[in-house]
Amino acid sequence: MDMMRRKKELDFSKIALASAKGRKNLVTTDNLLTPGVSVTEEYRAEGFDELIGRIAEARKNGREVIVNIGAHVIKCGLSRYLIALAKAGWITHFSGNGASSIHDFELAMLGGTSEDVPTAIEDGSFGMWEETLTHMNRALNEGAKKGYGYGEALSEYIHNHISLFPHADDCVLYNMYLMDIPATYHIALGTDIIHQSPICDMSAIGKCTGIDFKRYAYSVSRMDGGVFLNFGSSVIGPEVFLKALSISRNLGYDTFRITTANFDIKDLGDFRKRIGYDDPDYYYRPRKNIVNRPVSRGGWGMHFTGDHAVTIPELYRGLMEYKNV
Repeated sequence: MDMMRRKKELDFSKIALASAKGRKNLVTTDNLLTPGVSVTEEYRAEGFDELIGRIAEARKNGREVIVNIGAHVIKCGLSRYLIALAKAGWITHFSGNGASSIHDFELAMLGGTSEDVPTAIEDGSFGMWEETLTHMNRALNEGAKKGYGYGEALSEYIHNHISLFPHADDCVLYNMYLMDIPATYHIALGTDIIHQSPICDMSAIGKCTGIDFKRYAYSVSRMDGGVFLNFGSSVIGPEVFLKALSISRNLGYDTFRITTANFDIKDLGDFRKRIGYDDPDYYYRPRKNIVNRPVSRGGWGMHFTGDHAVTIPELYRGLMEYKNV
């Protein structure tokens, strides 16, 4: 008798992988932006200077400054800015989605990342890169057995196989590891190219990202007087933040005197105005889960419209100027 339809699965064991060496990358270490060297546009928006002051005040008082990113922050060539912000003491916790970890890992290993998806999806070669899928899955499979979080597992793997990563100096998650700053990654299974691998162990990824969520929640629970910054994550970042904040308040942690800021190219207009189900912006998660809901009992929420390649360098400059006053 044939297996029941509801139990049938696709066999991944025969998935064909190809070497990423020689692949055309849209982002390389040669075009990363460098603090103090790269020329970027000025950014001026209402509330931006106040945000810088709030971040400075939070760090002066030993409070958390959590930075969450979507993958395009890495693809915009901003790894060195994130590392510089952390080294200067402005970041206490770093987080991202699965794609941000992949681009970061690939840059460290290959010196390039971001393939041409529109052409690669046509023949099923999209994301089928042996180096990326093999090493990242090995790192996570090994890490799960050792009780590591997702970011920790990747960092430990890089550290223990450093010869495979000639560009580790530009790797955000690895630099956070070296500075003992939590780097957590929050994964939706089936959304990342490493889930396409024949050796991918979904339970290992689930275990690692589950550990990261608890570590993330720990930092969120200590956010009173602190700041949460979201750069370009429109689903995972806002959803994970709201759940961690709810857990913190459920456990009795005082997390109401907080500052939240969302950065994206999307213009929200009057982002504090109440809108209904008929407005498409109602369904934009950062508006509700970062800018508005977390500060309903106090605090300050903001949305800044602009390209990450402009806003992040300007944030860095503003904070470094503040530090040197």
